[in-house]
Amino acid sequence: MARTGPHGRAERRSAGELESEVLATLWATDEALTPADIQGEIGGNLAYNTVHTILKRLYDKGLVLRDVDGRRGAYRPAKNAAELTAEAMHEALDRGPDPIAALQQFVTGLSPQEEEALRVLLGGSGM
Repeated sequence: MARTGPHGRAERRSAGELESEVLATLWATDEALTPADIQGEIGGNLAYNTVHTILKRLYDKGLVLRDVDGRRGAYRPAKNAAELTAEAMHEALDRGPDPIAALQQFVTGLSPQEEEALRVLLGGSGM
């Protein structure tokens, strides 16, 4: 779970960072992957047991599914990246006291391309 930092010292990745790397690896393929497959894709000095632990955490959170019909111990994402991001955005809005104000702040930070995409998605209505 360690990698080399800018000063040659070992740095540990956070569990959240590792979960993101594992999910990104799973999203990059249409096939279910074993912990060994994922370990090989991520590279570095990541231990097999660490990958397995991360997959177990992701499974417990409902973010990955275990492939029971195919290869033993193979995993695939339960949601694609866009679905997971949208879910996180909805949860963030639900946590705040004023979701409309939060949306206003969010929209003011959009790039011109993101703003145009949002306009198209909303049917061309202005903001």
